[in-house]
Amino acid sequence: MSSPSCRWASIEGSPLPLGALWIPEEQAFNFALYSKHAETVTLLLFAPEDLERPVARHELDFLKNKSGRIWHCRIPAARCGGARYYAWSVGGPSFLESLASPDPGEWHAFDASKILLDPHARAILFPPGYDRRAARQPGTSNPGRALLGILPVAEPPFEWEDGPRPHHDSDFVIYEVHVRGFTRSPTSGVTPAKRGTFAGIVEKIPYLRRLGVTAVELMPVFQFDPGEPNYWGYQPIGFFAPHQQYASEGAPERSIREFREMVQALHRAGIEVILDVVFNHTGEGNEDGPTFSLRGIDNSTYYLMTGDPSQPYANESGCGNTLRTANPAARQLIVDSLRYWASEMHVDGFRVDEASVLSRTEDGAVDKVEPAIFGQIASDPILANVRMIAEPWDAAGTEELGRQFPGVTWLQWNSLFRDTVRRFLRGEAGLVGALMSALYGSRDELFSDEKPFAYRPMQSVNYFASHDGFTLCDLVSFTDDAQKAWDCTSPGASAEEVAALRKRQAKNFCCLLFLSNGTPMLRAGDEFMQTQLGDPNPYAEDGPKTWLDWSLERRNADVLRFFERMIAFRKAHPTLCRPRFWREDIAWHGMGARPDLSPESRCLAFHLGGASDCELYVMINAHWEPRTFSFQGGDLRGWKRAVDTGLPPPDDFREPGSEEPLASSDYALGPRSVAVFLRER
Repeated sequence: MSSPSCRWASIEGSPLPLGALWIPEEQAFNFALYSKHAETVTLLLFAPEDLERPVARHELDFLKNKSGRIWHCRIPAARCGGARYYAWSVGGPSFLESLASPDPGEWHAFDASKILLDPHARAILFPPGYDRRAARQPGTSNPGRALLGILPVAEPPFEWEDGPRPHHDSDFVIYEVHVRGFTRSPTSGVTPAKRGTFAGIVEKIPYLRRLGVTAVELMPVFQFDPGEPNYWGYQPIGFFAPHQQYASEGAPERSIREFREMVQALHRAGIEVILDVVFNHTGEGNEDGPTFSLRGIDNSTYYLMTGDPSQPYANESGCGNTLRTANPAARQLIVDSLRYWASEMHVDGFRVDEASVLSRTEDGAVDKVEPAIFGQIASDPILANVRMIAEPWDAAGTEELGRQFPGVTWLQWNSLFRDTVRRFLRGEAGLVGALMSALYGSRDELFSDEKPFAYRPMQSVNYFASHDGFTLCDLVSFTDDAQKAWDCTSPGASAEEVAALRKRQAKNFCCLLFLSNGTPMLRAGDEFMQTQLGDPNPYAEDGPKTWLDWSLERRNADVLRFFERMIAFRKAHPTLCRPRFWREDIAWHGMGARPDLSPESRCLAFHLGGASDCELYVMINAHWEPRTFSFQGGDLRGWKRAVDTGLPPPDDFREPGSEEPLASSDYALGPRSVAVFLRER
């Protein structure tokens, strides 16, 4: 066996893994960077006391420090000069020089004067003199003002607890959360130093358990530029580093530990952790944006180009650039990121923002057959059993909802469910058939379980509101056709009547969501009527409008109670969410025996049987007048009313064991109300 000093990798470095790696047995760092088109590559090492002048520079020799398209080197700690941070300088054809080429694959943006962040950096330093503008000035060096990667150091490993991670099936309920907005408000009751952080979420775990959700879906936690108007986080600059402003302690490395502590605490509570990840673009924007990392490392490898020199960057994401996911190097970056978060951070799943971008080919067209990245994810041993959830569209207008989406086992945000429920509950006519499909799991239009397809109902992620668009409160408080919202006002209605109707409509939304086949997703705060004052897109606003107002928990306690009871009801009756569609177990009715599919119909009922836990009978009246339904569930014996949103609390949702027996086959259901009956087996 060769001694370490005789191993080639110990002298010249190893091309894998990409990024910076501490090798304890050699007391050395290995660095690896992908760049197909670079002509020069230099590693820069910085000490804490001087972030402007590198303590060491290592110019890589392609004859020794390059394997294929990966540049690499191995640097003993003794030769690092006490460095704590690192970056790259990469040289080659400039942007203006490259645009003369007729081949967009040769449109480079090298600028050796720029200090570049390692795309695989696990933690990122924003130096005191950080200046975003300096990264936008071609040919101008930006020492002391550029982002730096933090060298990995030998630390005690995080002590993950033994045992399987939580995994939910019929009781899977997703809760969409913005890390900062969830607890930033003083009304949250969280320790002041932990408000708006990963640690703040830990303090709210008792609330999450009381509400009954079984998975939190965190809006983007990848590091982004805190100086940019980007509150939502959909402008990542690093796919591996947690956003350090979400840590309660200032050190960038602390964000890694706090994230892990949050995940472990949620797992102890039986709650899964899903990350909303952005792989369709980066925060470097278009040709006028900053050069932080990928642009200066290998522009045409990582970004999709248009062929038009006046607008060189494809903008299928709506954010200035589009990641070239058909390129093997870009795909590997994405898969490496997913693997890191799943294996080293113990994340249970991913919701992929604008996931249709992953379907785009080298020329920007949509691959409707088999885009390579989906097979790469499915065949990866770490990712094969991780939940993958798609937002199955992109900003360029591509819609791949249902069978069109190439990730055949992925879950998908179902915008058709969202729009159908919104339109039906605001009183639009002619939607009974569409509502039947939505409640059933959108099988007919989207998720067919016929033999060639065999989709499952849980692949439909059902929701009526998310971060993007109106909150539930705003859906019932403002009239907006684009949002399919109605403010619940009518001529002659008093303020008290309008307020009561808004709460009733909120309960109706809750009922339809949790009575539907599929995977329910709830936006944080909707359960106690959080408002954004009618703003559907406050992506850049970090303030009271976007922070949850926890005083509403008390002021709208009746709505919160209804949500808690409805979530518990769903979890107690797995007949609602099955591994297969309901098929012959469901019977559709209207006010009478048959559903009324006429253009003016606004009423629907259904009888769900065939399961071991209970039978359910649901009546839905979206009309502004009361309607009498003729019960079609057979013998009345054993049937009890659990829910009627038209009744005041606590009769709107009776506690288990106190349900009201059904006394007559005719049931008068109030205007804009939903009633639920059950019969235990």
